[in-house]
This record gives sequence, structure tokens and C-alpha cells, in this order.
Amino acid sequence: MVAAASVVVAVGTATGTLSALGDRGGSDEARPGLVNGSPSLDTPSAVPSASEPASPSVSASVSASPSARASASPSAKRASPGSTKVRTTTATRLYLYPSSQVLDWVRDNPSDRRADVIESRIADRPAAVWFADYTPATITSRVRAVTSGGAAQDRVPVVVAYAIPDRDCGGASQGGAPDLGAYDAWIDRFAAGLGSGEVVVVLEPDAIAQSDCLSAAARADRFASLARAGRVLKAANPRARVYYDAGHSGWRPAAEQAALLKQAGAASAASSDGIFSNVSNFHTTSAEIAYDRQVLDALGGPSSLGAVIDTSRNGNGAPPDGEWCDPAGRKIGRAPTLNTGEPRIDAYLWVKLPGESDGCKGTPGTFSPSYAYELASS
Repeated sequence: MVAAASVVVAVGTATGTLSALGDRGGSDEARPGLVNGSPSLDTPSAVPSASEPASPSVSASVSASPSARASASPSAKRASPGSTKVRTTTATRLYLYPSSQVLDWVRDNPSDRRADVIESRIADRPAAVWFADYTPATITSRVRAVTSGGAAQDRVPVVVAYAIPDRDCGGASQGGAPDLGAYDAWIDRFAAGLGSGEVVVVLEPDAIAQSDCLSAAARADRFASLARAGRVLKAANPRARVYYDAGHSGWRPAAEQAALLKQAGAASAASSDGIFSNVSNFHTTSAEIAYDRQVLDALGGPSSLGAVIDTSRNGNGAPPDGEWCDPAGRKIGRAPTLNTGEPRIDAYLWVKLPGESDGCKGTPGTFSPSYAYELASS
């Protein structure tokens, strides 16, 4: 894979976060994931604010996805801000799903000298919940467990659909549904669990940016399936906000990525609320803001389309040598929020859970307390 954004092992995705795993002992419970900006924007402390408590997250991501790996240092060209509209939301807080590898570690290691830092700066922050396994029989109930939890607290959950066939071009995060017909049926069942409350759906990290391994015909079929997925998700829950894969600022040129996104339905309000970038990657928030606005301008579509940015590990930006696998010297970035104050930037999210390894500080997607502590205390 290219230096992209996610690597998955059996159940997770390279973009690391919480993921609802499939049948393990018959449980329908969502479980933590296995995988996986501008400097001035990233200076604020990552310590959680008491006024905006984090909500639980569930993730099963497995490692660094192509977006993370194939990246050169981004050239942060300033893009036109586009629409001046800042999205508003009824629920103002993100939902923290109460089950994840980091939460389990904190509970099991209260006397560890690193526990307070990891708990306050990572475990107490809301993160995405990944659904990275192809288990059609239980997917509806597992998605519903997350969305109903968010609705009960009037908070917004973030869920990641990650089961596209030929995932990760057969790399470390390979897996997914056996074919697009099975994937379409899986999406139908995923959508049935979305409920009626607000929810953010990160639709298939790397599925668009990392599609070069497919033939032209297979790519067209994948994009048609993704466009259908967006329509199904939004029809099932009109309050669902669905975002499509824009890679990151160090990957494809904005116009090129926008052309691919358009083919996948990302410019249509019937299937899309916009784009996501930097999943499992390290590029600065300011670079992603500029890049995402360029992509949105090139994409066209309604002015309501926005972008969400993964800020989970971008506090020090991307490594100058392009290393994507648990690189040293990185740092957690801006806290997750639905209120960025930036036109066309709908949210900063923690899609990859900090501390879940890309595969160099542990098995891809597994939690590494030493890596988590390094990210949280840098």
C-alpha cells in the first residue's frame, strides 16, 4: 500500500479507532479497534476541557492505512475558504463509547505511572467506533448499540464502515465483504442500526484514494457501490452525516481526488455530507483544512458539503522522512469537536485511536501503552 491511512488485521483497519468486532463468543458488543495541520492551529493543549467532556469510543482499527503511508510532506497552499457557512448541530458533544482497548487498559492498570496521562488525554476523549469485520448477522445490532447509546446521552456517535471488498489492495488491512453484492447487503444492515438521532458515518477509509490497484471496470463498480451506500445510509436516517474518503494533503492533488470522489457520489446531497481526510495520518490540521477546501471547491455540489479531519495523532505534523508506521516524535492533536469555528470544516475527530499500533510497536491495531504515553506526553 501507499503511505495511506489504514492497515487492518482480520478485524480492524489501519486507521485505528474503536471497532465493533464480530462474533466473539456470541457477543454483539462493539469492541475496541485493533489497528488502525497548521502548527499554529495545533498548539492548544490536548488535555480534555472540563466544559466539553469526551464521550466513550469504540474502535477496531488496525494500523496505518495507505493514506498514512504514501505521503510526502504536504505543501500547504492556501485554498479559498469557499462557503462561509459553519455547520451547526443540535447535539453539541461527541459520544464516548464506553468500551475500547485504552479504556480496558486504564481500568486494568490503575497503579501504572502512565495511567493518569493516558486516561485524561486519550481514554476520556470520544473516538470513532469501527465496524471492520464482515459479519452480516450481527452488524445491525452492533451499530444500534453505539447509536442508541449516543442518542440516550444526546451526543453524536462516530461510526466507521470498513468492509469494502479488496480492502487495502490486499495489504495489511485486507479483508472486507467477499464481493460488492455482499457489501451492498451488509450496508443495508449497517444502515438499519443507525436509528434516528444524529450520527457521523466515516464511509470506507482509503476506498477512493487507494483504488489504483483495481481495474477501471472494478473501480467504477466500487464507486457505484459507494454512491449507493451513501444513499442507503441517509435514507435510513436523514440525520446521519456521511463523509467520503479524500485521502490526505500529502497524497493525491485536490482536483484529482475530487474527480474520484464525484464518481463515488460524494458531490450529491442524496448520498453525501462531504469528505474526510487524514485518517490514521499525521498531517497538520492547517494543511488538511487548506487541502479539504480545495477538494470541496473542485468537487462542486451543494454548499452544505463540508469536511471532517482526523486530528488524533497530528499534533507535531507528519514525519519529515515520510515514515507512517508508529513514527517517533508524534503527538496527539486537537481534541475531537463538532464546533471547529472553521468554514466548511464540520468536525475534528479522533478516527484512529492514539496508542493503537500501526504494526511497528505491536501487532497492528493492538493497544500499546508505551506508544499511547509517548503520544500523550510529547
